Amino acid sequence: QVQLVESGGGLVQAGGSLRLSCAVSGRTFRISHMGWFRQTPGKEREFVASIMWDYGFASYGNSVRGRFAISKDNDKNTVFLQKNSLKPEDTAVYYCVGSTDRASFDYWGQGTQVTVSS
Repeated sequence: QVQLVESGGGLVQAGGSLRLSCAVSGRTFRISHMGWFRQTPGKEREFVASIMWDYGFASYGNSVRGRFAISKDNDKNTVFLQKNSLKPEDTAVYYCVGSTDRASFDYWGQGTQVTVSS
């Protein structure tokens, strides 16, 4: 089993920055990828970013590419999402996710709310 706990959400003004953290525990040796999704009421969950746990190769969703950056600290078993140039449409619950089967994100955190005011 893998446990994921997000932190760092909150209220920020448009144009500002925020960094989310995700503490990873449990069978971390099974992890192949970590990532972030987000969801707003009435919409489907949206892929934000992912990173390979061992090699660090990152991917981003179209709506955040160039503004957000995903990173990791394997020694501390933590994944980060640095969010810059925030827009009101970035308002969502952000979920940290982990993959142990290389086919899907099979572990999800509880989510952290990010609200961007205009």
